[in-house]
This record gives sequence, C-alpha cells and structure tokens, in this order.
Amino acid sequence: MPARFSQQNQRVRPNSNEDKVVARAKEHFEKTLIQISGDIAGSVAALEHPTKNDALNYGEIFLRDNVPVMIYLLTQKRYDIVKKFLTVSLDLQSTTYQTRGVFPTSFVEEKGKLIADYGQRSIGRITSADASLWWPILCWLYVRKSGDQSFGTSQQVQRGVQLLLDLVLHPTFEGNPVLFVPDCSFMIDRPMDVWGAPLEVEVLLHASLKSCIQLMELSRKHQKSRLLDQRLVLTRQWVHDLRQFLLKHYWVTSKTMQVLRRRPTEQYGEDQHQNEFNVQPQVVPSWLQDWLENRGGYLIGNIRTGRPDFRFYSLGNSLACMFGVLTAPQQRALFRLVLHNREHLMAQMPMRICHPPMDIEEWQNKTGSDPKNWPWSYHNGGHWPSLLWFFGASILLHEKRYPKADVLLMGQMRALIEECYWSQLNQLPRQKWAEYFDGPTGTWVGQQSRTYQTWTIVGFLLMHHLLRAEPDDVLMLDLEEEF
Repeated sequence: MPARFSQQNQRVRPNSNEDKVVARAKEHFEKTLIQISGDIAGSVAALEHPTKNDALNYGEIFLRDNVPVMIYLLTQKRYDIVKKFLTVSLDLQSTTYQTRGVFPTSFVEEKGKLIADYGQRSIGRITSADASLWWPILCWLYVRKSGDQSFGTSQQVQRGVQLLLDLVLHPTFEGNPVLFVPDCSFMIDRPMDVWGAPLEVEVLLHASLKSCIQLMELSRKHQKSRLLDQRLVLTRQWVHDLRQFLLKHYWVTSKTMQVLRRRPTEQYGEDQHQNEFNVQPQVVPSWLQDWLENRGGYLIGNIRTGRPDFRFYSLGNSLACMFGVLTAPQQRALFRLVLHNREHLMAQMPMRICHPPMDIEEWQNKTGSDPKNWPWSYHNGGHWPSLLWFFGASILLHEKRYPKADVLLMGQMRALIEECYWSQLNQLPRQKWAEYFDGPTGTWVGQQSRTYQTWTIVGFLLMHHLLRAEPDDVLMLDLEEEF
C-alpha cells in the first residue's frame, strides 16, 4: 500500500474557466456522434482512434460506452437519438442458438451494412454480459423520460424483453439466483479473476429485471396475457431473491466480518447454513480491518465457494446505491467507507476502478501477466474519470430520496464530489480527456490510454449537468419511479 497523503493535498482550487471547459467538452461530444442509416445512433468509443488498422474498434458504437451517452442525451431531451440507438441494438439482438437473446457488444456501419460484434472479434473472444443487461434499463429510462409508451409496448420491444428473460432466467446447474459469467465479460474486460458472479453483473441483472418488469407492466395495461402475468410473477420473485442473496453474501461491515471470521466451516446438510460457501477465516485479507473502519460497509466483488473476492469495485457499489439494491443506511455506510478511504479511491483523478490491485505473483497468475493490467493500471487499480458520475449520481439521488438523513455526512459527501468535479475540470482538458490514469494516486495518463475518450467527456458533462444545470434530473435514474 502507498503511504497515505493528507486530504489537504487533495484540495482543488476552483477553475474560473468552468463555462469554457464545459462548452469545449460539448463540442467534443458532438463530434463523437455518428450515423447509422442516415440518422445519429450513438457515439464512437473515442474521438482519436487509429484508422490505419481496421481491426481496432474504437470507432464503433459500444453499448457499454454509450450508457452515459444515452443518459446525457435524455437529459438534453434528444429522444430521437436514444430511440434510434435502442432500435438498432434491438434489431441486432442475437437469434442464433448459443447466443439467443444477447445484445451486441458493439456495432458499426460499413458500406451500408451493419456489422455487430458478439465477442467474436474481441480480445479473448468473450461475449459482453453487461451490454445485454444495460439495454432494458436504458429502454425503460427512455420510455419514462420521453413518454413514448408506444415504443415500450411495441411488439419488437416486448419480444426483445422476453428473449433476454429467456436467456438470463433459464434453468442451470446453479441453484443461486445469480448470473454466472466468465472472466472479461463486462467493463472489467481483461483477465482479473472476476469469473463467477461478479458484483457489477449481479447489480446490473437486478436493475435489468426491474426494468423488464416495468416494460411488461406497461404492456399489460394495454393487453391482458396469462403468459405475461406468469412471467411477471417469476421475474418479481427473481428480483427479490437476487437482492436478498446480494445483501446476505456480498454486504460486509466490521461487525459482519467479525461474525464471518468465527463461523464454523466444513458444514454439511440443509440445516447447516451459517457458512454456506465454506469460507475459511484465513482468506480474509489483512487490509480489510482498516479499510472498513467501524461504520463503513460495501459489497464485495464476488462470492464463490471458498473464494470470496474482497476487492472493492467502484462501479458495482455505485450502481447498487443508484438502483436501490442497498438500503438507505447501507448506502450511507458505503459513503462513510469512501470518505474514510478517499486517498485510495479518489486521489488525484477520481475514481479508482477497484482496490487493491493485484501485484507480483498474484498479478502474474491471475491476469496471465497481462501487460495492460500491471498494478495500478487499467482495470487493475487504475483510475477512470468516467466512473465519477455514477458515484456522484448515487450521492445526489440519496439526497433527493432522504433529504433529512445524516445531514452532516451528506454535507461531507457533497463537498467530496464537488472537489472531485473541480479536479476533473482542471485536469481533463490538459490531459486530452484520457481514458484512464496510472499509478497509486492516478497522476499519470494511462500507458495505453486513448485520448478524447467519449465516456470520459460525457461523464464529466453528466456530472456538470447534475451539479449545476438540472439537479432534479438525477431522479430519472430512480427505477422505482413510474409514469
């Protein structure tokens, strides 16, 4: 672990050129938008991407990268682009036997023909799970924000929802209500020992199923269907069971860790359920005690038989707040944890994607000596400015939901994200809106980082919009809200 540095060193002086920086960021964003069949359908992954090597795909429309793009466009009421993106993605939903129901990782138009990638062109040839899970969420946000109920109830959308539900709710050898995925199948797209039931995928599954329920309920208002009623009952039960599973097995605090370390092992039989995954006390990492402090809490990265992943993943925990997986007190416990560990998670470029990074033999064995994922870089403890808006939106949404809860803590959190916002305002234009940053404090631009990265630009614009322009727009992300 690096030596801690004082919070005073993190204070950022406000930039008097805020309006100019925001205006320039908007100009960059407009340049990222590209057309499909004559209409704008989304953003390329990065403005500056090599064009000589046709195999590189930063000029394609990635579903994952376009999540903040579409949410930002919804705040700007540019509904036609969002609808086009959703429609093209839906048209490309796989109907082949092995991948039936899967949405493409990315797509691009070449010589008038749509070309989609379901993993067959990616490094490692892994199909992205998060692309498929994000689609219903974006679809429901669009339908509710735009009021376009006819799109939500259309046969095409409802069929797409059912295909996705068939994919994720089918019987398996696994009895737990989680979605099992291989390594590299979501934003962590390099080998990082995240196979199994990684937090981000399970939280996205929870939000995706909730969005599917909302879309099916919308259809049910217009047309009664016994089959639809049965699917709604099944999906609601799955959402409930999944959330209970995550809160039971993923949520840890100092108190729960004391219980976990003293639980019996080698239990057999249905009545012996104190240690269902046979977790040995020796696997609890030494850094966890100081990390949790007394009042902090977070969702661990993964739960596997005898091999829980205690690493902190910023996106999964932020989404768990945003989408209501965590209770209100648990969300505040997470905020306290981030505040306590701000030197690690925020540092010079907010925020770190996971903590702590793997090093030495662990890095060699679990990443395959991946040169892009060396310690403190890329997904192995690197800093991604695109993650700040997810966490910032979680704080702002919590303030809207619970305006009188722990005013002192929430004041500290508001000050934290303000400082992080100013830090990005000062640094990102000078660093050419880089994709990620390296080092324990996130000071250096990532060794293989693309510049003018779209979700870096649009993440900053979203943070500005929610802090300065229209704070109430954060309520759009509350999946419990209906028409």
